[in-house]
Amino acid sequence: MNRRTPPRPRAYAPDPDAPGRCCDVPGCGAAGEYRAPKSRHSLREYWWFCLEHVRGYNAAWDFYKGMTPAQIEAEMRADTHWQRPTWPLGHLGARLDEAIRRDPLHVLNAGLGEKRRRERERQAETAAPAELREPLATLGLVWPVTMADLKTRYKQLAKQHHPDANNGDRAAEERLKTINLAYATLRGRLAHAPPLAAAG
Repeated sequence: MNRRTPPRPRAYAPDPDAPGRCCDVPGCGAAGEYRAPKSRHSLREYWWFCLEHVRGYNAAWDFYKGMTPAQIEAEMRADTHWQRPTWPLGHLGARLDEAIRRDPLHVLNAGLGEKRRRERERQAETAAPAELREPLATLGLVWPVTMADLKTRYKQLAKQHHPDANNGDRAAEERLKTINLAYATLRGRLAHAPPLAAAG
């Protein structure tokens, strides 16, 4: 059994919603079967033209006519997000900020404050003591560090910067002295630290 699909309307077929009146061009008695927007400010208000006059209208249509380059650029940018306001990804946006400022019970603000407080506590727990920051940077380690990690890193650097491996280079010798000092500082701190603190 052959099923015949209904024929597709031609591209220039009359608009089925045509109001059944004459073309809006003065003096034209043809049926106004094709709609066209009246202006870029009234895209949902239409002129109704015959086929000949709608073709002429469309050929002359310029949405950006009379706009400055800056206005055209702004219009095109707004079109990329469907003329709706947007905010950068990960930001709350102005509306929520205003809601927080007008939060008499401090419900929203309290939640944000608690989150910030927990973040500060986490950073404080993982932050290196001030006297250990330079030795850690010298060895290329991040706090907290274990004794095993410290020894492994020290052996790598000592082998790399030993004068015998660098043809007696004085700069390598000075670098090794700095590494030895950093290692001694960190080893002394970890040796006297509680086991959990040393393990990180």
